[in-house]
Amino acid sequence: MKKFVLITLVALSLSYANAQTKTQNLIIVTLDGLRWQEVFRGADSVLVASTFTGDKDGVKKRYWAATADERRKILMPFLWSVVSRQGQVYGNRDLGNKDEVANPYHFSYPGYNEIFTGFPDKRMNTNDPVTNPNMNVLEFINKQKGYQGKVVAFSSWERFPQILNASRSGLPVYSGYADVKTKDANERIKYLNELQHNVPHYLGDSTRLDFISYEYTKEYIKQYKPRVVYLAFDETDDMAHEGNYSFYLDRIKQEDGYIKALWDMVQSDPAYKGKTTLLITCDHGRGEQPIESWRSHGADVKNSEQTWFAVLGPDTPPTGEVKTATTTYHKQFAQTMALLLGFDFKKAAGHEVGDAIMSVIKK
Repeated sequence: MKKFVLITLVALSLSYANAQTKTQNLIIVTLDGLRWQEVFRGADSVLVASTFTGDKDGVKKRYWAATADERRKILMPFLWSVVSRQGQVYGNRDLGNKDEVANPYHFSYPGYNEIFTGFPDKRMNTNDPVTNPNMNVLEFINKQKGYQGKVVAFSSWERFPQILNASRSGLPVYSGYADVKTKDANERIKYLNELQHNVPHYLGDSTRLDFISYEYTKEYIKQYKPRVVYLAFDETDDMAHEGNYSFYLDRIKQEDGYIKALWDMVQSDPAYKGKTTLLITCDHGRGEQPIESWRSHGADVKNSEQTWFAVLGPDTPPTGEVKTATTTYHKQFAQTMALLLGFDFKKAAGHEVGDAIMSVIKK
């Protein structure tokens, strides 16, 4: 009986890979180290009242409300006014729904490796510039008919050329302060090439500001009409490590607005409208108790494997906030992305790949 069920599940997954999905374009956005607690509860009263919040009155005025439902809508209005109504949101542990990283390290490089290669490779256990030997799903998609040269990544953190193995994959990966050097770049992109080097480098000389990454992504979509876009924000993690809860909340609110603007833009474009899926997630969680652990994550930080994700698109049933007692893992994202576009990454990867999250795709 167990063997029959397994064969049935494999056959079902493969049938989706060969089926005609409505999704023709994919946008993936990650907010580095954004806790599920703020996503589902909004501003944390304990942290607002703590020494980690300087302007307590200002933060209360901007983000406080009596209930978690109200607070989260204030903090992430796009997620809770559009995505939760038209798509799906996973990871509210207060309702028994769990989303987690499967890797044991709970920090960035291992987290992004898991998302894009589909498995928690224990060799990927550093944030150093180690080139990832594993095939990733963006590289795989870029080889498929109709997608060659139509996959692009923008990130504030400088490590993604190694994570996505740009030297092997050939993917255009614009990370840190890398300029976009396409020969026909429009004037706005050329201006951003200049601007990013002149704005204050608050995050150091390697990691650029998130609004620059956002602006590049927006202009690149306008000019080149890529079919798969990855945008990686970083400042949520930076502000948390700094222990600045006010700025952490500000970055969440701002980046929710950036995602809204991108979504509104593509929905006004016939090349994307009704044919694009948006996946939003993070690379790891953070601590909660003791209070100081909210700044940290890692194998020694309790509960920092706890994460969340959201999906919106033509193939995703609009079931909203998921309340079932299930657990999803980030190692499942790579195959999910591939199946949404009608491809089977597991078959081609040459390494372990987690099963797709089939509740994201209409049966």
